[in-house]
Amino acid sequence: MEKKLKLPVGIDGFEKIRRNGFYYIDKTKLIEQLFLNWGEVNLFTRPRRFGKTLNMSMLKSFFEIGTDTSLFDGLYVSENKELCEQHQGQYPVIFLSLKDVEGLSFSEAKRKCIQLIKREAERFYDLKNSERLLDIDKKNYCRLLDMTVQEEDSDIVSSSIKMLSALLYKHYGKKTVILIDEYDVPLDKAFQHGYYKEMVHFIRGLLGEALKTNDSLSFAVLTGCLRVSKESIFTGLNNFKILSITDTRFDEQFGFTDTEVRKLLLDYHLEDRFEEVKEWYDGYRFGNADVYCPWDVINFVDRAKDDKEAKPEAYWINTSGNDLVKRFIDKANKTTKNEIERLINGEAIEKELRLDLTYEEVDQSIENLWSVLFTTGYLTQSGRNEDGAYRLIIPNREVREVFRLQINEWFKKSIFSNTERLTAFWKAFEEGDTEGVEQYLNRVLSNSISVFDTKARKEEKESSYHNLLVGILTGNADWLVKSNVEAGEGFADIIVETDDPDAGIVAELKYTKNFDDMKMTCQKAIDQIRDRRYQEYLLNDDRKDIRLYGITFCKKRCCAISEKL
Repeated sequence: MEKKLKLPVGIDGFEKIRRNGFYYIDKTKLIEQLFLNWGEVNLFTRPRRFGKTLNMSMLKSFFEIGTDTSLFDGLYVSENKELCEQHQGQYPVIFLSLKDVEGLSFSEAKRKCIQLIKREAERFYDLKNSERLLDIDKKNYCRLLDMTVQEEDSDIVSSSIKMLSALLYKHYGKKTVILIDEYDVPLDKAFQHGYYKEMVHFIRGLLGEALKTNDSLSFAVLTGCLRVSKESIFTGLNNFKILSITDTRFDEQFGFTDTEVRKLLLDYHLEDRFEEVKEWYDGYRFGNADVYCPWDVINFVDRAKDDKEAKPEAYWINTSGNDLVKRFIDKANKTTKNEIERLINGEAIEKELRLDLTYEEVDQSIENLWSVLFTTGYLTQSGRNEDGAYRLIIPNREVREVFRLQINEWFKKSIFSNTERLTAFWKAFEEGDTEGVEQYLNRVLSNSISVFDTKARKEEKESSYHNLLVGILTGNADWLVKSNVEAGEGFADIIVETDDPDAGIVAELKYTKNFDDMKMTCQKAIDQIRDRRYQEYLLNDDRKDIRLYGITFCKKRCCAISEKL
């Protein structure tokens, strides 16, 4: 590629990408597959940032009357001449994205939805003077433009999408295509802010009328993160095809494949970064396809093309508060904590999942939260067992990091909430009470969700335990705790300057795979402090009352030896 195309960071409009020379990974096979796997109403559920809105925008650009057909030049679908002749630019299209339909109250969210529908109706202003519409039709169109949240308008609002599609059918003589993007966002926001039942009733009326017994409908496509149970929203919708992340149809049309990522990296001369990108952003399994998160890959390439030293970052994770993982970890019991540890260590957990839930059911049980973590992309599957249970895994390094982050936050909160035990530990640590130190740390390790990856190198494990102990010690506001300090002939793991100006503590931490070696390893740590004269850091500060610690960790156990200098 002689001239590098701009990367579409945060741009989800197909026409804008194609018209303005942005890099585009061709997903137009989706159009062909819609006709091969025909459904009158199709619901795609995928995690956020996996290209749902861009694909919906692409569908609009393809099907809408008056479309610029050159936007598809050179793309997959343009090779299917028969399909293009029959369907390209042949339909009136209603396109609504509900991602901004939210508010602290139901009336506020409803107002935003009405404004959205009114703006879409305004796109078809020719209806006002259409020779094919009767006066009553034109009056109804004006009613759509004048909708409010007032009670007297409730009937017109609930039938607004169906009415607009009927008017378009009359005007163009062609049945409409209805595209509803992020259909479940209003329900999610409503649940968070306490008006869920009102929103369910509203969305059920709005979509039910538009998608059920609508003679003006050719077909519809909806997208969302969560497959909300049919009973709560789509009651009686028999023409409904659900295409979730477990469905093998359309499995490569949301997310990037290995081949697509390799080509993208090659086009920007970043082919040597493939393994990093794979480790961080690959690992999702939709149907039979292994895919990458597009948001991550595009953001990384956009950064790395100008900065060859740029490291992968958690782009997808940073677009969300990750409240779901937090809620999950807060609810975790002893068994679930063990399962989370196994996931972080790269193991699979077998779970029966419910793929259709109401938002009210999400928090009712830990099992439901497992299901939602799966459908929203925090977990993925590596197959199913003989009983049909899914083998769940954490997809990649990025998502593993969010689990670690939320676990550490939960861990700190639980540690510092028990001030009595914490204060007793600080006292034991200062006085060389190794039994008290061991008892506290063993209790903490036993009750925590461990993030000490069993597959990590020894140095990484030591670092994890090191960070754990430093975090506990720095909670004492009267102490100055220093980590990896240059001292004597090396670097001391932990040095503590206590509130006693004459006293200080030097601690060296070790990790061992064998419980039987813990005492011996502690002594080696003490010997290392003395041999490398780490205590000189404190002696130079005129602190002569110095206590030395050798502390060894093995899985969820610790052993400590303490000596006075």
